[in-house]
Amino acid sequence: MTVRIRKYSWQLAPGHIRDIRQKVFVEEQKVPPELEWDDTDEIADHFLAVLPDNTPVGVARLFSTMDETGHIGRMAILPAFRGQGIGEALLRHLIAESAGQYQELKLSAQQHAIAFYERAGFHVCSEPYDDAGIPHLDMRCLAPTLLAAQAGSGRLTPLQLGKDPQSWLFESESGLLELMDSVVGQTSQRLWLYDRILDHELYDRGRFRELVSDLARRHRLSEIRLLIHDDQPLIKRRHQLVELMRRLPSRIDLRLINSDYPYEDQPFLLADREGVVYRHDFIRPSGFASFADSGRVRLLSENFQRMWNAGRSSLELRELPI
Repeated sequence: MTVRIRKYSWQLAPGHIRDIRQKVFVEEQKVPPELEWDDTDEIADHFLAVLPDNTPVGVARLFSTMDETGHIGRMAILPAFRGQGIGEALLRHLIAESAGQYQELKLSAQQHAIAFYERAGFHVCSEPYDDAGIPHLDMRCLAPTLLAAQAGSGRLTPLQLGKDPQSWLFESESGLLELMDSVVGQTSQRLWLYDRILDHELYDRGRFRELVSDLARRHRLSEIRLLIHDDQPLIKRRHQLVELMRRLPSRIDLRLINSDYPYEDQPFLLADREGVVYRHDFIRPSGFASFADSGRVRLLSENFQRMWNAGRSSLELRELPI
C-alpha cells in the first residue's frame, strides 16, 4: 500500500499523532497514560504515515542521545491498516532519515514484533524485560547508512548473523566499520581477529570496545583472540582493546605472528561459526562481509588456528602498566 510520511515537531504535530497513540497504546494495549506521554515527545521528531487520500494510519518518533545514537519509539499502526506494509514503509523511512546522521539506531521492541524488526536489519541486544506489563527486548542496528543504501534490494534478513545469506561489499572505511560492528555486536562466543596491526582508526573506538567488552563478559566460555604482526604501535600509544585485554586476560588473548611460518596476506575477522569480515589487503578498506557463510569461516578458522599455534605472546605489552 502506498503511504506518505510526514515529519513534525511535537509543538506543530497534528492531533492525529496523539489520537493514534491513544488508540493503540492506551486503549488497545492498556499502557498507563502517565507512561505513554513523556518529556521525550518534546525533543523528538514525530512521523505520521498517511494514505494517498490523507487518511492517517500510523506514527513513530525518533530522537537522539549524546553518543550519536538515534532512538526509534512509539511505532503504531491502526488495527484496520495492519498487515499491508505500512509499518515496513514507516520503519524504512526512519532508517533513511537516520542514514549519515546516526552511527547506531536503538529501539525497544515488543516481543511479538522481534521478527518484524529483524527483517529491517535490527538485532536483539538484551534479555526480555517488562515495560508497562508488556514483554520487550532492546534491539539495535549498527549500520543504518548501509541499510538505507540497500533499501529495495530484496534482502529478507539483512545483517542477521546466521540468517543473511548474501554478502555485503564495502569500499570505504565507514562501510567497513558498520559491517564489522554489526558482526561483532551479534557474536555470542567466539571472535577471532587477524590483522597487521590493531589500527587505531578501526579498533581503538569506544563502540568497538563496548561490543568486545560485552562479548567477553556475557559468556563464561567466550573466546576473543587478537593475532597481529606488529605490537609497537600498541606500546607507543594506549589502546582500548589492550587495556580491556589486560583486565580480562582469561577471555581476551593477543599473539604476534611468527614470520618464520606461512601467514595470510589478507586480514579478516571471524564471528562464531558463520560471520566473517574479509579485507583484500592490509591497507585498503575494501572487501566483503558475510553473516551466514559457515564454509568460508571454517576454512579461515583453520588458517587462523595454524598461525595462532605458531605465534608468540607480546612480552612488552604484558609489562605495560595498567
